[in-house]
Amino acid sequence: MSIHASVNQGGGSDMLDGYLEALSLVERLHRLLLDVIKDEFERVGILEINAVQALLLFNIGDNEVTAGELKTRGYYQGSNVSYNLKKLVDMGYMHHQRCEIDRRSVRVRLTPRGREIRDLISALFARHADGLIGKNVIDHDTLGDMSSTLRRMERYWTDQIRYIY
Repeated sequence: MSIHASVNQGGGSDMLDGYLEALSLVERLHRLLLDVIKDEFERVGILEINAVQALLLFNIGDNEVTAGELKTRGYYQGSNVSYNLKKLVDMGYMHHQRCEIDRRSVRVRLTPRGREIRDLISALFARHADGLIGKNVIDHDTLGDMSSTLRRMERYWTDQIRYIY
């Protein structure tokens, strides 16, 4: 018996349908976000960096971090982090240096060129936030409620992973 069928028998069909729709929306929104960033880069003539790398630069911001810290924050998959960090260092968007305490660990931070990309993405997001409000797509309270709900889902999923054993 499928999960969907067993939930339907238990009377939870509406909840399952809503959950599956939410999962689909989260996945589609992430892909759309990457497309929005890619389109912005095409508009301004930045072709050597991809949207995932741009988000990596945006999320690092003014911090100095390790690849492990980025993974534990939950932003990126393990192999993708290492690959993208190496590419960003090679292209001059990031500095890297061995950690003084743990020589196996490499710390990274943005170069001025990386900060330009971070600022471009920041400006894009600010325009979108203004547009959402200005065009009455969503108001501040609704956005706050949505973020709160997504944080609760994130905690639930994290707990599912953390307490699997």
